[in-house]
Amino acid sequence: MNNTILEYVWLGANNELRSKTKVMSKAISKVEEMPLWSFDGSSTAQAPGNHSDCILKPVKAYPNPFHEGEGYYLVMCEVFNDESNKRIEIKGDSQTYWFGFEQEYVIYQDGRPLGWPEEDEPGAQGPYYCGVGASNVAGRTFVDEHMKLCLDAGIRMTGTNAEVMLGQWEYQVFGTGQKGAGDDLWMSRYILSRLGEEYDYDINLEPKPIKGDWNGSGLHCNFSTDAMRSNSSLGVYQDILSKLSNRHDEHIAVYGKNNDQRLTGKHETASIDEYTYGEGDRGASIRIPVETVDAGYKTGYLEDRRPASNANPYEVTKVIIDTIT
Repeated sequence: MNNTILEYVWLGANNELRSKTKVMSKAISKVEEMPLWSFDGSSTAQAPGNHSDCILKPVKAYPNPFHEGEGYYLVMCEVFNDESNKRIEIKGDSQTYWFGFEQEYVIYQDGRPLGWPEEDEPGAQGPYYCGVGASNVAGRTFVDEHMKLCLDAGIRMTGTNAEVMLGQWEYQVFGTGQKGAGDDLWMSRYILSRLGEEYDYDINLEPKPIKGDWNGSGLHCNFSTDAMRSNSSLGVYQDILSKLSNRHDEHIAVYGKNNDQRLTGKHETASIDEYTYGEGDRGASIRIPVETVDAGYKTGYLEDRRPASNANPYEVTKVIIDTIT
């Protein structure tokens, strides 16, 4: 008899990742064939104790890269009847919407960023960004393994790099559709934390994990619509930039908890209270990439640098598309 091992993944009440594993005594491979499953919502702050059953609905299945052979899947799920389910609020999922997430994070071990001395701070920022060498980089083997696992799962990871703070890293994921891009980013986060279990690493997604003269962590979101990529113009981009300005506060409201600690106008950020944009400007709310400028705005994309590293990508993609279309 062929078994199928399904690792169901969902979001708890505070956007924390949860999972449990279901064994099916038959071979299945399509998400439509994967059954609904319940869990104890009173233990995840998603239901009261006297009515604690919550229902998981599989929405996207990935080959499980932690297991060899066929029949192992990671399954992204929605939680029925739960107000924390932001995916269900997205209406439509056009594949003409493209998103490139830049997920920054800090690797922690024993309560400290990886590579940091036990009781002091390392040297000032400068040599760590895209750094090379034992004094400048910590965790590269882990980062490379995460990249490979994501690719094996079918997630379109497009790159990685060491970030500005020692122990801080970034990876980039490309996705299409508001739901699909969010699914892939969440599953990449799950794989990151699961791999961390094997290394005894914790993954920190706080926007400002270390206070002081250190960069925070963001979830920069590169985005484009079909109109932005197909014989576009400066006027099309100006209209989009104006629409984003008019709803700045609505975006900030869903761009991550404690993002005010990161969006200070310093450390490659704009102030949380201001909306700005500029060509090649990493200190602006919206960066207009040099590729877009060099193309004469006929084709290209924009980068929203406001989302924090802990932002929910479902909310990010929804508010961007709701604003600009």
